[in-house]
Amino acid sequence: MHTINAKIVLCDIEGTTTSISFVKDVLFPYAKDHAKNYLQTHWHENETKQIVADLINLAEYKNFQSKPINESDITVETVTEFVLYLIEKDLKLGPLKTLQGLIWNHGYVDKTIKGHIYEDVPPAFEKWTKNGIKICIYSSGSVMAQKMLFANSDFGNLMPFLTDYFDTAIGNKRESKSYTKIVQHLDVDSQDILFLTDITAEGKAALEAGMQVIILQRPGNAPLTDDEQKEFIIVKNFDEIQINKK
Repeated sequence: MHTINAKIVLCDIEGTTTSISFVKDVLFPYAKDHAKNYLQTHWHENETKQIVADLINLAEYKNFQSKPINESDITVETVTEFVLYLIEKDLKLGPLKTLQGLIWNHGYVDKTIKGHIYEDVPPAFEKWTKNGIKICIYSSGSVMAQKMLFANSDFGNLMPFLTDYFDTAIGNKRESKSYTKIVQHLDVDSQDILFLTDITAEGKAALEAGMQVIILQRPGNAPLTDDEQKEFIIVKNFDEIQINKK
């Protein structure tokens, strides 16, 4: 058991509260299977027009297309092909994440998708909340996608335990300045925040910003080197963490 004094827990999602396989084997395939239909159905809506505009302005779009882009080339079919390419590459791009969130919303609403949450997470959330600890989320998935997952989880609606959500709009998860911005937003001392993640590069960035960090080594997560295991506190699940309010 590792005892930490903190005021806020900042949680990653994939590999931390949720299995990597759920994202890889459920969410990504669902988005790929339903991207064309979603774009076709919502093509003329302002929200979709903005997403499409943001997508085709990405540097990756110019690389994806082998010839100069004309407005007539921007169709449901060509944008769908680009979206599938981005999903396959697992690129953490804002407009892609926004589109995926909108597509996943349909799956959550019609109960085709239910958000995977590790069984040790809900009791930990409840315990930490009762102890006066605030719980926030920082994930590369859009804030909307984060909320949908926790609102439609295997264990029901977990959103009442969560106070703030952050995505890549605040910055890259592997850059310390992103965590500094989160500290400023939450208006606490950086040492008052415990960041939970499975990615050591994110952990290092959070450490540089002054946060406390614990790395989750759940089944399916990337193996850690000997140096990484020496550098960080490593746990297998949330049951191994005791948080006392500062």
